[in-house]
Amino acid sequence: MLFLKLFRESYLFAIKAIAVNKVRTFLSLMGITIGIFSVISVLTVFDSIEITIRKNIESLGSNVLFIQKWPWSMGSDYPWWKYLKRPETRLNELAEIEKRSSLTDAAGYYVATNRSIKYQGNSYDNAVVVAVSHSYDKVQSFNIDVGRYFTFQESQTGKPVAIVGHDITSELMGNADPIGKQMLIFGRKVQIIGTFKKEGNDNFGQSMDKWMLLPVNFGRNFIDMNGFNIESAILVRGKPNISNDELRDELTGIMRSIRKLKPSAEDNFSINEMSIITQGFDQIFRVIAIVGWIVGGFSLLVGGFGIANIMFVSVKERTAQIGIQKSLGAKNYFILLQFLFEAVFLALLGGALGLLIIYSGTVIISRMIDMPLMLTSGNIILGLSVSAFIGLVSGLFPAWSASRLDPVEAMRSTF
Repeated sequence: MLFLKLFRESYLFAIKAIAVNKVRTFLSLMGITIGIFSVISVLTVFDSIEITIRKNIESLGSNVLFIQKWPWSMGSDYPWWKYLKRPETRLNELAEIEKRSSLTDAAGYYVATNRSIKYQGNSYDNAVVVAVSHSYDKVQSFNIDVGRYFTFQESQTGKPVAIVGHDITSELMGNADPIGKQMLIFGRKVQIIGTFKKEGNDNFGQSMDKWMLLPVNFGRNFIDMNGFNIESAILVRGKPNISNDELRDELTGIMRSIRKLKPSAEDNFSINEMSIITQGFDQIFRVIAIVGWIVGGFSLLVGGFGIANIMFVSVKERTAQIGIQKSLGAKNYFILLQFLFEAVFLALLGGALGLLIIYSGTVIISRMIDMPLMLTSGNIILGLSVSAFIGLVSGLFPAWSASRLDPVEAMRSTF
């Protein structure tokens, strides 16, 4: 009951302070509002980016290992000249892995390059042409909107068939049904048997909207498998309950055996996984979050002084009232809690206003860009918790000074 009484009186006093001194209270609360906006907006943007990135990574396969020429790491000490000399992964290495590996559940191969695609005099430049083994769909997830994937016979015989992305069909054919139509690639006609579902660009700037997928036994006739303008990889997914580390160890041994590397020789291949990307982004997000807290911290500090100012003025305006409350038996802790509750309420009000601005911004921006922005419940709780803490700290000294007033001297106050 005491808690409810304190809460009610603090709430009424805070509302009165806002109603009587609108401009002063508004300007004082703006510090909290701007501080919460600065911190939580940064966290909201990068939480949304992180959620989207992790979804994209999961779609690529967090339990899939990529055997490639280049490692997924960058930096000033990246010895690219050493990796440049490495051979590209080859289709026959996929066959050896499938034969020798006991931990592999599924494996596939792709080789990618950029080419122009033509249709009835129109041309789509820099399309991503990806030639894949038949089992590629077992290790990579993608959505076919219309049509189908390659049959085993089409893959084995290298039949000129293709699955194409939305951007390619839209630019070359408009709204016409592409299934059964023929496009020119490598100077050869290929029949469209399927289309990918429209994706839009992901956070890595890639999209299957620009892809043409071909059977590797067709594409290898026209793609230089050892050229500098290609990218190739063997994709391997382990069996259930097999960790990436266990699978990597086995694949390392198999690849060294296939390439006949001496025990003292370095690996001339890299085994990459999605956790490498997530770890890199985690470091970036941590740095940006720290910057956001530093920038927002100054605003929160100003907001804290604003709350303290309001509370000192409130104590002075209600000195006589405090004296009367004490003369009627109110304890020091009652006065202390009353003003602390009021300070916390005012701070929460400022924080809630900042969160409301962020939420409105996420709704507007999400409609303008492909990536959805989300104000998560965790960030809402964090914003309100920080606001309450600032209010508690800022109101502590004014509330303590109010609780220590002498009731006789307080009642004599004419303010």
